[in-house]
Amino acid sequence: MQDIIEKIADIYFRYGIKSVTMDDLARQLGISKKTLYNHFSDKKDVVKKVIHHLIHVQKCGISEVVNKASTNAIDKLLMMTRFFAEHLKNSNAALSYDLQKYYPEIWDEVLEFKREEIYKHIIDNVETGIKEGLYRDDMNYEIIARAYVSRMEMYQTDLWQPLDKYSLTDVFRTLFIYHIRGISNAKGINYLEKNMDKW
Repeated sequence: MQDIIEKIADIYFRYGIKSVTMDDLARQLGISKKTLYNHFSDKKDVVKKVIHHLIHVQKCGISEVVNKASTNAIDKLLMMTRFFAEHLKNSNAALSYDLQKYYPEIWDEVLEFKREEIYKHIIDNVETGIKEGLYRDDMNYEIIARAYVSRMEMYQTDLWQPLDKYSLTDVFRTLFIYHIRGISNAKGINYLEKNMDKW
């Protein structure tokens, strides 16, 4: 079952959701439509299970990053940013569009994950950075964390189109440095500048 969901996720990433029928899925998976319906009740069930799988993958990926020993808050945020960039790079704008238009309740689950789960990790990162003496302690980090999450959402909307001439890697690297420079104290900025070649 897990293998089937991963393959369907890959198909949705490439073609979006709306244009892919249950017949298309069965054909591309090399199984009968009857076998497909043994696993899923209908297309909405397929979409729901695929999105739940993708959310689970992201949660695991983020947890792996934040629980890495011997890395400071700046390095952890860098790894988290790279993880998001890689995920978005493999995504298709049609996937987000189709979710918003045809499966709004499932899209709401995606937004809730981004707005709450990612927000929580950014706040945790800030608290860690302050304890490590890398981040400033005189800023409203709730606003900063919400802005960070909103920026993540922007990459999957038409608002991003004017800047799509830049590679996602360059965009994330630039905005990561911009973000760290904004929240770091002198020690944090010094660490950033000494390690720029890593980014």
